[in-house]
Formats: sequence, structure tokens, C-alpha cells
Amino acid sequence: MTTTHGFVGAFLGVAVATVEPALAPIAVIVGFLGGVLPDADLLATHRRTLHYPLLSAMIAPPVVLAALAYPAPEHALFAVFVLALAVHCVMDVFGGGVETRPWEATSELGVYNHLAGRWIRPRRWVRFAGAPEDFLLASAFALPTILVTTGRLQLGLATVLVASGLFVAVRRRLIGATVWLFGDTADDVASGPK
Repeated sequence: MTTTHGFVGAFLGVAVATVEPALAPIAVIVGFLGGVLPDADLLATHRRTLHYPLLSAMIAPPVVLAALAYPAPEHALFAVFVLALAVHCVMDVFGGGVETRPWEATSELGVYNHLAGRWIRPRRWVRFAGAPEDFLLASAFALPTILVTTGRLQLGLATVLVASGLFVAVRRRLIGATVWLFGDTADDVASGPK
């Protein structure tokens, strides 16, 4: 569930805001955007085109350290963005596979490891995007973030959380629309570019 990644990123933005409160709204937004960006590859080869779990995990720590060593608002925001993006890519390793019906757990393709040239198998700690545990994870990061934001940002985050809950309620019924929009994900990934 892309929104879970967004809320994790937004939460990282809140962490920056504890040091520099004036950055709070923009840090939350930048974190949310960094958290959702990798899932833009739903339009290409999901969890391969924009997901770089090992590479992003190697790049994020030096970026964060540089932001701490050379404090400036733009450095802090860039660090939040890169860290949120990296956390998303790594989190997906612990989710389900890339199959169209992930609750069936038929795919061993979790996230592509570009450095090794092979897929990392899914761990299924969160069984699939839109599973109840996915919504609980989203809520765990969303609620504290919503509580410390105000105004339209707070309303927007709360609206996204409600929409996420509705997605969970209808997730399994959306398969027809998903296949129509994106094709059979498992087939696309299996026959995608090498």
C-alpha cells in the first residue's frame, strides 16, 4: 500500500521537525513524496524500475550524515526525501510478492536487487498491499504525524488514512480493475526486461 510508505516518510519528516520546527509542514510533505515515489514504477515493472533496496540503503546514511554535518534546510529536506525513498525500497522486501493476487502468495519475486541482478524473495511479514496488517502499520505512522500537523496538511493526511482504510476493505474486489489498468502483474514481471 503506497500510502503506508508515504506515512513512514511523513513520520521521518516529523523527526526533522523536532529539530527545526519551522520545517515541519514541508518536511512532512517531502517525506511523504519520497516514501511514495518508488511505486510510480507500477506503470513499468513494479518493484524493479524504481526500487533499489541495497543501493538506496547504501546511499541514504551518507546523505543523512552530510545533512547533519552541514545543517541547512535544503540538506535536511533532501535527507528526509532520500531516507524515505530508501526505507520504502527496503520495506518492500518484508512484504508480499508482485503477483496480481498477492494473498495467494504464489510469487517469489519481492524486490529486484540491481546490484546482484536477481530478485529478492518476499518475506511476507506484511502479507500484501492492502492487508489488515498493512493498514495497522500505516496507522501506526500516520496517527502521530496527523497529531503533530495542523490545518490542511492534517486534513489531507487524515483523508489519505481514511482512503487507505477503504482500500483495505475493498482490496480483493479490485482485481478486475487492476488487471484492466496494469495487466497481470506477475506475467508482466516474469516477461519484463532483464
